[in-house]
Amino acid sequence: MAGAGALFFLNASAHAIESMSAEIGYGDERTMMVRFGIEDRWRARENALHGWRLAGYWEFSFSIWDNAAESTADAAATPVFRWERDSIYLEGAVGFHLVTSQISAQRTFSSAFQFGSHVGAGRRFGPARRYDLGLRLQHISNGGLREPNPGINFLSVRFQYDLE
Repeated sequence: MAGAGALFFLNASAHAIESMSAEIGYGDERTMMVRFGIEDRWRARENALHGWRLAGYWEFSFSIWDNAAESTADAAATPVFRWERDSIYLEGAVGFHLVTSQISAQRTFSSAFQFGSHVGAGRRFGPARRYDLGLRLQHISNGGLREPNPGINFLSVRFQYDLE
């Protein structure tokens, strides 16, 4: 699903990739995470309330999680809602993830399909505010659809670069 979405967005005649991101994080059971993504805006920045603007973008990403027991791959498609004011922002999202099943010997996902939610905050900076540095808290689980549902949490730092 995420691969097909990425191919759609890589086709310049269909859509333009607006930014690229890299993220590193640390999660449950000493799990390290590295994620790369591409983003495409689906909601232009619009004035909302007291100088804040509401914006939205799609994030298509691929990540690797690694701990002493296992390595796990994750592909995701996530619509992100962002509240912005000047150069700062708050964001939240719920997206769809496809993961390999094992996190460690004690933690196994019951299915490849998972939900991922995150909240974050950050700051845009540089020429035309093309750089973005943020902090995210993310939870990935199947939302109770099947057992076992161990889930995993990550705290991560994310850097994004706007191409346009």
